[in-house]
Amino acid sequence: MPTSLDGQLVVAISSRALFDFEEENQHFEATNDRAYMRLQLDRLDHAAKPGVAFSLVNKLLAFNATGPLDVRALPSSSEAIVAPVQRVEVVILSRNDPVSGMRVFRSAQHYGLPIQRGVFTRGESPWRYLRPLNAHLFLSTNEADVRSALGAGVPAARVYPNSARASSAHPHEVRIAFDGDAVLFSDEAEQVFQRGGLDAFQAHERDHSATPLAAGPFKPLLLALQSLQRQPAQGMRIRTALVTARSAPAHERAIRTLMDWDIEVDEAMFLGGLPKGEFLREFEPDFFFDDQTGHIENAAPHVPAGHVAAGISNPLRSG
Repeated sequence: MPTSLDGQLVVAISSRALFDFEEENQHFEATNDRAYMRLQLDRLDHAAKPGVAFSLVNKLLAFNATGPLDVRALPSSSEAIVAPVQRVEVVILSRNDPVSGMRVFRSAQHYGLPIQRGVFTRGESPWRYLRPLNAHLFLSTNEADVRSALGAGVPAARVYPNSARASSAHPHEVRIAFDGDAVLFSDEAEQVFQRGGLDAFQAHERDHSATPLAAGPFKPLLLALQSLQRQPAQGMRIRTALVTARSAPAHERAIRTLMDWDIEVDEAMFLGGLPKGEFLREFEPDFFFDDQTGHIENAAPHVPAGHVAAGISNPLRSG
């Protein structure tokens, strides 16, 4: 029977989002790809330091070790094969060359990350391989790749490599924070805000409070996380937060939209334009997603953060 990733939460991630390759990247930019390959080969036996998204990946993969068991009797005996059910798959999807890919896998092995699949394209965009993977999330430091993934309908974010690393205070809990408009929800309300200002936005959302918002690019990921959370597991949990610039009365439409989708979040912060960074610091997420670079720049000194280049705040760039 062919191997399949059906039924699993599939995360595709670039090597630079998973590991700290900033020094190597600077070497690449100052020289060329062959010099970069030599440097990575020279460091093959030295594990790279964890990158911005390391904590998120590490905790998601822990669901495989703590999930339900698959018990199958051997056809020729009464003995049984007992193995954890695979619930999360992480695939390296990288512009790195295959030689440098060896160090990526060696580093994953060093930290006990059970990552066995990878695609290395030596400078070419790897986003097109998201389609056969049916990925639920793509994390990369390359903006063009992220925009291409979002255009193909895959939840994707550009990782800020200088973001703070995740707190170690919640080893058995995956914590993820999402912005609302243009991330979980469509950018319909944001368009009203940018055209007419805050008063027009508040009036529009009050008048449409009973009408669910259309889905944003990250609804599929939130659904997949909720499905993972609802499956039996031992020791690992997921905790989600909506962190939005909305305030009352615009809060109601956001809550009703999640109810209409039959999606629950654990925390909701309606900040009315207050800076998000310090609130996120207290929530301590393994990752935060937002469509506005200003919010990401405010959050990055406190938590791992990624920019979702979607909606009216992120027009397509020419050239």
